Formats: sequence, structure tokens, C-alpha cells
Amino acid sequence: MAMNSKQRLLGGIVLLGGGVLLAAILLQNHKDAPYPTTASTTQQAQHHQTNTVGQEVNLQPLAVDVETEKRLLEEQRKAREKAVAEQEQRAADYLATQQQAEADAARKAAAEQAAVLARRQSQLQSSDNIPPELVQDAKNKLNQTTKPDSVNKLKTDSDEKIKAEAAAKAKKDAELKAAKAKAEAQAKHQAETSARAKAEAKAKTDADAKRKAEATAKAKADADKKKKDADKARDLLENGDKKWMVQVALAASQSNADSITAKLRAKGYKVTQSPTSKGVRIMIGPSKDRDSADAIRKKITSDSSLNMKSAWVIGWVPLDQR
Repeated sequence: MAMNSKQRLLGGIVLLGGGVLLAAILLQNHKDAPYPTTASTTQQAQHHQTNTVGQEVNLQPLAVDVETEKRLLEEQRKAREKAVAEQEQRAADYLATQQQAEADAARKAAAEQAAVLARRQSQLQSSDNIPPELVQDAKNKLNQTTKPDSVNKLKTDSDEKIKAEAAAKAKKDAELKAAKAKAEAQAKHQAETSARAKAEAKAKTDADAKRKAEATAKAKADADKKKKDADKARDLLENGDKKWMVQVALAASQSNADSITAKLRAKGYKVTQSPTSKGVRIMIGPSKDRDSADAIRKKITSDSSLNMKSAWVIGWVPLDQR
């Protein structure tokens, strides 16, 4: 039975491959077929006219304009495409029929195999369910009517049969047990894989959340630091006892102010920022007297690498003294 199913399956595969090959050949022939040109159409007409010399034939006039030739070629192309489409549809129908036949054959073979297995199982169960008293009665009758040698032979055959049936049943039980263990192992593996995937997804989500929290905390810390520096500078300018500052620039934005501040600090200057309504004021100092502040101004304006020619000294008066 198993060999018959294999033969049917192999035959179905061969038929399926042949159908696919036929469809591929038809498609390739369609692609390779050249489209007829105006010259070839004219030559065919002349050949037909030469072969019919001496006969009374009503010849149709050939097309003389390009548009008519294009229309004829388009009609021929559409006719070829329609024929190819019909061939491909027939091939597809044939393949579908073959696949359906193979599926029916496979189902029938599976049903026959299941019936054979069920029949064998019922036979084993029927032999296992014989009442012991009937077996004993049969043995007593056999002892009364059979010679000792025949009795021994029958007993040996019966014992061997019982042993063979027991071995077959044990083998079947072992196969069922192995199949059950395999199914349980597969289920366990799938559960472990699913749990591992969930754990990895959770770890990734937690890591993303942690990174976002760290970025938010860092941005907040930077903002707090800038605010603290600005407050410190404002407090120094408004409430300190130093009166002279060198203003080097008035930046339009905070980013420009930070860039200029970094350049001055790289030169060793003590830089202070003071936000105003017109921009961010960048100053160096404070100095205790105007001469010290003016010396710093000259040094800055003479430094070509800084390119700050418009620095000037301002007198800073705290708010409580204004």
C-alpha cells in the first residue's frame, strides 16, 4: 500500500513538471516570435500573386498608408496575445486538474492506510479481550481429542502467537510513547522560544525607555546649569562690588553667545554672559579700575585670532546703587 502511494505521488510530480515545462515553452515561443513587418507582408502578397498567375483571382489592394499598416499589425498582435492567453489558461486548468487528482489520490491512500491500521488494531483488541474461561475450555477439549505431540505443537504455536502479539503491542505502545514525548518536547521548545522572544522584547523596551529617561535628565541638567550660570552672572553684575567690564559682543542667539564664550575661555579670559532684550551680552571681567579693563580691551582687539575689533569698556553700576 505504501509503495502504491509513492508511485502515485511520483507520477503526479512528473505530470506537474511536464505541465510547467509546457507552459514555459509556450511562453518562450510567444516571446521569440517576431512581429511581421510591412516588407514581409508585401512579400507574402507578391508571392501569393505569383503562385496564382493564370487563375482568375480577385486580389484585394494592399495597404498603402502607414496608419493602416499599424492598425493591421496591432490587430495581428492582439490576436496572437489572445491565442497565447488561451493556451496559458488551458495549461493552468490542466495543472489545476492534475493537482486536484494528486490530492484526491493522496487522501485516498491515507484513508486506506488508516483503515488497515484500524483493522489491525481491532484484531489485536479482539485477541486480547477473549475471556480466560473460554481459553481454558478450548484447551481442555484439545487435550481430550488430540495426541500429546499435537497438543505440544499447538501449545507452542499458541504461545508464540501470544508472544508475537504482545511484542507487537509493546512496540506500538513504545512508538506512541515516543511520539507523545516528541510532541511534548516540541511544545516545550516552542514555549521556551516564545518566552525568550518576549523577554528580549521587554529588555529592548526597557533599554529604550532608560535611554530616553537618561537623555531627558541630561537635557534638564544642561538647562538647569545654563540657567544657574546666567543667574550667577546676573547676580555678579548687579550685586557685585566690581564696576568695570569689557563688553566684546552682543550675540543675537544663545548658540552664538556660547560659541564666542568658548573661544574666549580657550584664551584664558574670564567670560560672563548677561541676557538682554536685544540679545546676549558677552563681557570679560570685572576689573577694579578702568585702566585694567582698558588694558584687557586692547589685548583683545589686537588679537587677530579673535577678530573682535569692537570691544569696549563699560562702567557697571549695581542695581542698588543706581
